[in-house]
Amino acid sequence: MKKLIQISAITATMMISGLVASDVLATVDGKNITKQDAQSFVKATAPQASFEQLPANQQKMVTERLVERVLFLKASKKDGIEKSAEFKENLEKLQDELLVSLWMKKQMENALVSDSESKDFYTKNPDKFKVPATVHARHILVPDEKTAKDVIEKLKSLKGNELKNKFIELAKAESKGPTSTKGGDLGSFAKGQMVPEFDEAVFKLKKGEITLVPVKTQFGFHIIYLENTQDSSVILYKDVKDKIIQSLKQKQFQDKLTEVAKELKSKAKVTYTETAKVEVEEKKK
Repeated sequence: MKKLIQISAITATMMISGLVASDVLATVDGKNITKQDAQSFVKATAPQASFEQLPANQQKMVTERLVERVLFLKASKKDGIEKSAEFKENLEKLQDELLVSLWMKKQMENALVSDSESKDFYTKNPDKFKVPATVHARHILVPDEKTAKDVIEKLKSLKGNELKNKFIELAKAESKGPTSTKGGDLGSFAKGQMVPEFDEAVFKLKKGEITLVPVKTQFGFHIIYLENTQDSSVILYKDVKDKIIQSLKQKQFQDKLTEVAKELKSKAKVTYTETAKVEVEEKKK
């Protein structure tokens, strides 16, 4: 009974502290290493990564590094590192950086952008929210014009799916380009993303057509098949509202920093060395 009471007390304590047994990865001399610690460790090196999604062997490696860090910390304290002049000097620098960082975070949080300001920006900058027209094309790339004409001869009488299927077959067999294994598939792209000669030819085609004349570029001779087209469109305000607000907040924050820096400099006694004077003057230009 006494053991049960002790176990219940430990469980209750862990629940109150927000820590459950499954969150603890290891314990080093009474200090818990948790999944939250591991996530922070992973995020420091790969911001988009998640400890929970890492393979088991990588999770184990992260846990081992955290165990070692606890042991190294104990060893450094035992060796009196925290009492050294170097430690105190660097700690002061870190404190200064943290103070500035938290102050800047506060300024950013104070930046306010209303819905009307956001909508006004969206309305006045339509070009920023346009999605250009795109085409989805395939190509067969060959080294000489004669081979290109021979390929066109095999394709020009075909239509619809018969043309598409034959084009893919020939792309896999004849094309010298890196997309040959994918049936010459180039995916979707907008105007200006391909070399000029290719660009001009592909945007003249209609859906389901091929170029009946070989298209010469710096890479060789192309036969192009236009698989699909997508008209230009405009991103809806509701889909970009949050990004606009964040962008306007960032600008407001930067403007505020410039203002504050100017004001603080005017009230402070700042003396530049000759080298720094030149650098400051260059920045002003």
